[in-house]
Amino acid sequence: MNLDQTKPLQEFKEQIHPHYLLPLWERKVKLVPGSHCVPAHWPYSVVKPLLDKAATLINKKDADRRVLVMENPSLRSSSFIAQSLFAGQQIILPGEIAPSHRHSPNAFRFIVEGEGAYTSIDGIQMMMRPGDFIVTPNWAWHDHGNLGDQPVVWMDGLDTPFTSLFGAHFRENYPEDTYPVTHTSHEPDAASKSFLFPFIEMAKSLQDLVGTTPNLAHAYKLRYTDPVTQNDPLTTVSAFMQFLPDEFVGQSYRSTENTVFNVFQGSCVLEVGGQRYYLSKHDVFVVPSWETYRFESCENTYLFSFTDRAAQQTLGFWREEFLA
Repeated sequence: MNLDQTKPLQEFKEQIHPHYLLPLWERKVKLVPGSHCVPAHWPYSVVKPLLDKAATLINKKDADRRVLVMENPSLRSSSFIAQSLFAGQQIILPGEIAPSHRHSPNAFRFIVEGEGAYTSIDGIQMMMRPGDFIVTPNWAWHDHGNLGDQPVVWMDGLDTPFTSLFGAHFRENYPEDTYPVTHTSHEPDAASKSFLFPFIEMAKSLQDLVGTTPNLAHAYKLRYTDPVTQNDPLTTVSAFMQFLPDEFVGQSYRSTENTVFNVFQGSCVLEVGGQRYYLSKHDVFVVPSWETYRFESCENTYLFSFTDRAAQQTLGFWREEFLA
């Protein structure tokens, strides 16, 4: 472009600016896969003492939900762990209740440690055990309580960025602390089967695969599905459990989904973008869209993860690559 062309174009840009117009040829929108999010690690050895301290500083009723939000370093003040996902660590003490409410974002709980707590979804009360995955569909009344004698910690996951994107984030508090219980599930049953996915069942399914040829990148990995619909339990979020056998060395992999990992048992090394991170029990790590990563297990390891794959596949966006 010569100088004679540049000056008139600059003048034109200044002319259209007051009308909230921008020349497409000067757009700055990212036109390649990936996002501005960065990989990030939340060691449980750091987070758990802070959860314990929070429990001494604010009670459950005042906090509503006593949660430490895991916020991506590139998204400070957003409360998001990735551009499409929210994640936080929640602690509930013996005798406490997290009051009932409902909201338009979909949500789930992945139980990290402790027993004796429950979650109640539209009157179906379900006991929670470590490793269990429990979904709360949007606009379902839900509350939590701890009937046991020890603190219980779980990871909350929500698709809040989706509702924020559309301006459709609604929330309503129930007039009482708890929604009336119509059914109690001490074990998975017909009433809870679309909400409660026990670790013991997923672990058995994964162990049944051991001895077959593992996936080169993921070893043995299963996707949670609703037993009635056979679809993802939530419309926007996919969740997985995978088993990395001791001394497994994975192939490099990347996909367009944003992925949050939570080490339920064991330990491993996660290599992302040429950097190596040691992940131990209950650590959380986020791998943003289109970041190349691979695993090396230090021992037999169970990894829970959740992603935005369900939404991406529905919209036709999702892609993946296995790299040499």
